[in-house]
Amino acid sequence: MFSPSQEEHCAPNKEPVKYGELVVLGYNGSLPNGDRGRRKSRFALYKRPKANGVKPSTVHVISTPQASKWELEYMEDDPDFLQVGLSSGVEVKVEYPSVQSRVEVAISCKGQHSISYTLSRNQTVVVEYTHDKDTDMFQVGRSTESPIDFVVTDTISGSQNNDETQITQSTISRFACRIVCDRSPPYTARIFAAGFDSSKNIFLGEKAAKWKNPDGHMDGLTTNGVLVMHPKGGFTEESKPGVWREISVCGDVYTLRETRSAQQRGKLVENETNVLQDGSLIDLCGATLLWRTADGLFHTPTQKHIEALRQEINAARPQCPVGLNTLAFPSINRKDVVEEKQPWAYLSCGHVHGYHNWGHRSDTEANERECPMCRTIGPYVPLWLGCEAGFYVDAGPPTHAFTPCGHVCSEKSAKYWSQIPLPHGTHAFHAACPFCATQLSGEHNCIKLIFQGPID
Repeated sequence: MFSPSQEEHCAPNKEPVKYGELVVLGYNGSLPNGDRGRRKSRFALYKRPKANGVKPSTVHVISTPQASKWELEYMEDDPDFLQVGLSSGVEVKVEYPSVQSRVEVAISCKGQHSISYTLSRNQTVVVEYTHDKDTDMFQVGRSTESPIDFVVTDTISGSQNNDETQITQSTISRFACRIVCDRSPPYTARIFAAGFDSSKNIFLGEKAAKWKNPDGHMDGLTTNGVLVMHPKGGFTEESKPGVWREISVCGDVYTLRETRSAQQRGKLVENETNVLQDGSLIDLCGATLLWRTADGLFHTPTQKHIEALRQEINAARPQCPVGLNTLAFPSINRKDVVEEKQPWAYLSCGHVHGYHNWGHRSDTEANERECPMCRTIGPYVPLWLGCEAGFYVDAGPPTHAFTPCGHVCSEKSAKYWSQIPLPHGTHAFHAACPFCATQLSGEHNCIKLIFQGPID
C-alpha cells in the first residue's frame, strides 16, 4: 500500500522501484492502535512519478534591521528576485518588523525551498534550493502537515501493552529529517537533519547551533539532533554495532555533542558520510528508525517465514515440565493477548513452562520466581514471538528471548540487538528490545530458551 504522497503510476506488470524501508523500533509489526495513513510502524520509500528533490543554489545575506533598506539591498543585489516578483504580480511591501518575516516574503515570492540561518536579530543568511531532477526527497517528523511523508511520534517503552499512554511534551522535531534518494542505480539514500515546512522553508533560529564552514557554506544542527549509527559489516549475521554520529542540516557527519541540545557542535568526521547503509539506525530523540535497503529486505526473513517458524515450534508440541500441558505461541494477529497455552519462561535460566502461580520469593518483588526445574530465582514472563521481520539479521529459528520483556527471535538477532547502545533521553544509551523498546537487563540481555518436548 503506497502513501498518497508517493504513489507510483507504473506501466502494467512493471514493479515500482523501492529505495528501502524505515522501520520504527519498539513496534512488533504494527502500531498498538493499528497503522493508519502516514502514521505506521514501517514506511516504504518508492521512486516517485516525478522527481521532487532539491539542491542548494543562491545564497543571500540579509543584514539590516530596517525593512526599507532591505528592499533597496534586494533591488541592488538580487534583481532577479524583483523581476520574478513583478512578473508574477507580487507586490513587495516593506512593512515587516523582523528579519525572519522579510526572509519568508523573499522566498515565498519565488516559491522556492530555502534554509534560513538566523545569526542575530539583524542578520540572516538564506540559502535557496532549486529543483533537482535526479533525486527524490522524503521527509520524516512529528508534524501531520502535508510535507511530512512519514509521521513519527514518541515511542513508549513496552508500548505493545500500553496503548493509552500519552506523551505530554514530545522531543521529536515536527520536521525532523529528510532522506534524499538518487533516482538512478544504485539508488543511494542520504540523510539530512531537518525538513522543509509547508512554506518550503527550514528556519534555524538564534539559539540553534550553526556555523560557516571554511569553504563558505552555512550549516547547522537541529535542537535535539539527528543521530545515525551505521553497523559494521552491514546488517548480517556477522554485524557489529558502529559508532553513533550526528548529521547536520547539510548532511555532514559530526561526533556527538556533550548533551543532545548543547550549543557546541562535535568535531567534523571527514572520512564518514551521510549515506545510509542496510541496517543504519536513525535516532530522532524520542523514536529510533531502522533503515533497510531494498536488497537487504530481499535477503531478510518474510512474515510468511516467521509464521512458518511459529507453526514449526507449535508442531513439536513443547510441554510444561510441571503441568505437562502442551504449549503454543499464539497467532501473529493475536500477538499481544496472553492465551491459555502461552509459553512462559524463567528468564534467569531459560526454562519454558506453562503459566502457574507458585514460586513467589517476595511480597515486594511480584515477578521474582523460583524455577521448579533448577531453583534459579528471576523474572517469570510470558513469551512473545518477534513478528517484525525487518529486525532479524538472519532466518534462524526463534530460540532466544530478550530479558526482561520475553520477546523471542533467532539467536544471532537477539545477540546483535543486545549489544547495541540505543540513545535514551539527552545523554544516556542502553540496549533495548527492538520489538517493544524495553530496556534490556540480565547478564547478557537475552537468554537461550530450554523447551521440553512431549514425553509420550
